[in-house]
Amino acid sequence: MFDDKLKEECGVFGVYNNNEFDTSRLTYYGLFALQHRGQESAGIAVNNKGTILYRKEMGMVSEIFDDVVLDYLKGHSAIGHVRYSTTGESYAENAQPLVIKYTKGHMAIAHNGNITNAGKIKKELEEQGTIFQTTSDTEVIAALLSRIRIKYSAIEDALREVMTIIKGAYSLLIMTPNKLIAVRDPLGMRPLVIGKKEDSYVFSSESCAFDSLGIKFIRDVEPGEMIVVNNEGIKSIQTEVPKKSASCIFEYIYFARPDSIMDGIEVYSARYKAGIELAKEHPVDADVVVGVPDSGLAAAHGFAHASGIKYVGGFMKNRYVGRTFIQPSQEMRELGVHMKLNPIRSQIEGKRVVMIDDSLVRGTTSKKIVNLLKAAGATEVHVRISSPPVKHSCYFGIDTPERKNLIAGNMSIDGIKDLIGADSLGYISNEGLLSTCKDGKRDYCMACFNGKYPMDVDDEEEK
Repeated sequence: MFDDKLKEECGVFGVYNNNEFDTSRLTYYGLFALQHRGQESAGIAVNNKGTILYRKEMGMVSEIFDDVVLDYLKGHSAIGHVRYSTTGESYAENAQPLVIKYTKGHMAIAHNGNITNAGKIKKELEEQGTIFQTTSDTEVIAALLSRIRIKYSAIEDALREVMTIIKGAYSLLIMTPNKLIAVRDPLGMRPLVIGKKEDSYVFSSESCAFDSLGIKFIRDVEPGEMIVVNNEGIKSIQTEVPKKSASCIFEYIYFARPDSIMDGIEVYSARYKAGIELAKEHPVDADVVVGVPDSGLAAAHGFAHASGIKYVGGFMKNRYVGRTFIQPSQEMRELGVHMKLNPIRSQIEGKRVVMIDDSLVRGTTSKKIVNLLKAAGATEVHVRISSPPVKHSCYFGIDTPERKNLIAGNMSIDGIKDLIGADSLGYISNEGLLSTCKDGKRDYCMACFNGKYPMDVDDEEEK
């Protein structure tokens, strides 16, 4: 419903079942826990005695899969995917997992991220006779892998060569008739974790998918690591990586669920610390602190704790409305914010309010929320943002607007304050944000804030 948030990439979930679990249902519930990462389409592919069966459609996980479908999807291993398109149009052919047949057999592949040189690779493959059925860069990876695979006896050797060619951010799950392979890009930009349920191995974009399924979190997949699981067991192959990693810091700000742990950092803790840092950097004299649900709540609690200003539940959220980018119709767009959030007047009226949100991209939603608070009787609204100003586009799996539509890339902070109708506006600093993740195991990509991309990007059309 909010049209000025950065948009999720995707989520992946995979199972290699050495026990008697229901593989398809375990994958279904894993995807259900990752639904926040993508709501356009979902799919599950299973390996049934060497044959890959699959179902993928547009829509939510609970809309696509029922008992009849899950009973059909029987097998000892599976991979699943929830999608929001960052490259490629939004239609059923681009839904994942992508299942292909080629000279060496067949495989299914699920991908979270964005390949920045996919256009160049695709053009070269087309000139060599490859035909593409989708506009997704996942198919480019699959086509390249299937072509290189002919040279090798093992798919992991071909995949190692593919990793030297593709550039960008990716977490991959690849399922063949004999193996389940998980891969994380050399910079570790997109998250991927491994868990274990009895003797079975499970992979997920976030650890939150493990908790409710009785899966023991083992560790993060390392940047540049390839993990191969088959009937002989599990092995790790570490490929060459740069000296510095570049995990996406926006996972901690907005994308990931607060109960997930990524690269040694609990997401909730990082957001709470951001609120504490905001209170230090941008103090204000006010009566109450409110957080914009859901990703602004932890920072609001941190701000209230550090400032001594009372935290109140300022909004009632309609839980039956989808994530921020789902728009019902053009006519309802103007009512979108009010459909999702309604101020609780008794907590707002006659008070000076500090409104905490995780990001401010176009400014349109922030303006509406400020107006809602003032209409509910707030005498002042002071906006505090737990991320720095978003000034640059992302090329690595997050669908940011073009720079000309990023308000902080084109307007001063005072100008933004006036535009959204706030009495004051403060963003956390780059240094302050980094301090919230200083105990993690990685370095971070902050290119959307500082324009320092961890690798070369050709131009805007590579997004």
